[in-house]
Formats: sequence, C-alpha cells, structure tokens
Amino acid sequence: MDSIMIKVPVTIKAKLTEKLRERLVGEFSKVAEQMELEIKQVEIDRKRELDNNPQHVERINQFFGNEIGQRQHRRSEALARKEAVEKLALGAEITQGTLEREVELKVGDNMREIMNVEVLIEDDKIIAIRG
Repeated sequence: MDSIMIKVPVTIKAKLTEKLRERLVGEFSKVAEQMELEIKQVEIDRKRELDNNPQHVERINQFFGNEIGQRQHRRSEALARKEAVEKLALGAEITQGTLEREVELKVGDNMREIMNVEVLIEDDKIIAIRG
C-alpha cells in the first residue's frame, strides 16, 4: 500500500473586524440576558415547589440551586467572553472552530504540513488558506 485516505482537522480562524466584534458582543450579551431570565424563572419555580411541598425543602433547594448555578456559570462565561472580545484589537485572529478535510497520505509526505492547515476568514470571505 503506497497511500491512504484520512480525515484531518482544519482550523477556522476569523480576522476581527468591527462587524464581527459587534456580532460576537451581541451574541454573548443575548446569552447573558437569556441566562438572567432563566435564573428568574427557576427562582419562581423553586418558590412554587417550596409552597407545594414544604416537607422537601432541602431537596428542592438543592435541585434548584444546581439549576441556578449552571445558569450563573453560563452567564459568567458569556460576560467574560464578551469582555475579552471587546478588548481585542481589530485584526486579531479568533479561532472559530474546526472542520475536517480528506487527505491522501503517501510515503514520504511531511505530516506536519498535512496536519497544520488553517483557513482565515474576514467578514465571511476566505482571505487565506495556510498550510
């Protein structure tokens, strides 16, 4: 066997523009607001359960406390990411995720070159493919 087809990751990066910054800040703000609303709703549900089942105070508080904690964590993460994006300089490259591509490996190929491929995007247009 002289060759084999494999799937390798491709890193997708975006060049930070004012348009991208606005979009990301908006998305993180929406997540934080949504978590705040959900926390309020969980508090209402907790109070209702306590009123209906006063004999299970500890279990109810533990369950709803966990639910609130998860949402507070997601809210804090969103706010931290929003703040980080706001501080980044325009032109900074932000990793957006990864995709896969198929590559034919042959004896003698440089594995580092095959594995280290990234696509750079600016305002939804590919501006570079780096290998």
